[in-house]
Amino acid sequence: MDQLLPAPGFPGGTAVTGLRVYDWESTDGLCGGSPHLHTVSSEAYVVTGGTGEVHTISMGGVQELGLAAGSLVWFSPGTVHRLVNRGGLTLNVIMSNAGLPEAGDAVLTFPRRILQDPDLYAAHALLPRGAEESDVAAAARRRRDLALEGYAELHTSVLRDGTPALQEFHRAAARLVRPRVGHWTELWAANVQSQVLATEQALRELADGSAASLAGAAVASSEQRAGEGFGMCGRLTTWEDSRL
Repeated sequence: MDQLLPAPGFPGGTAVTGLRVYDWESTDGLCGGSPHLHTVSSEAYVVTGGTGEVHTISMGGVQELGLAAGSLVWFSPGTVHRLVNRGGLTLNVIMSNAGLPEAGDAVLTFPRRILQDPDLYAAHALLPRGAEESDVAAAARRRRDLALEGYAELHTSVLRDGTPALQEFHRAAARLVRPRVGHWTELWAANVQSQVLATEQALRELADGSAASLAGAAVASSEQRAGEGFGMCGRLTTWEDSRL
């Protein structure tokens, strides 16, 4: 008789999302999403269609990487990134630390005057809930344009002053997210640390010649949710399992 076992966690405590990058044109003539960074999580793009670029600002400087079907790009926390859509750009996004990006791990590149005020930042960063799709889209576009305003400031500062300008933005981002870190730690322990500890235990058991860790062998699947949400960079496709 088949055993009913707990569903396995998604590999490595990661999360996956489908993304159709915004095709809204901005004041600089480029179409795409909102520049931002992640304060804790690494991110990877697996390009599934279309063409575009990812513009980054990291401790290595300013960089632009072309994207096309089959491209794979990834970057660490603290890297400011902006997706540019040159035509039909779609991606699968893989994030480390499942649960933390959804809990506010990202900080948008708003102008300094907004970054310095947590309440003002939140007012501009949050999208309306329960509103008509057209209203949410309009709010997402306004948020994107405001992030681009601050991104232009940051880009100019980094080209002129080097990495100290990026480090200043890092400090502002750290101040903004500090109140959430306690909650993030709980999410990380449940979604990521638990998998690391399970692997550590399995290695000890295997070293002793035991197959006990394999007794939990199980399969899980998830259905794609209907419709799309509005993210920082584009329209999001997610799956029913909350861990994804």
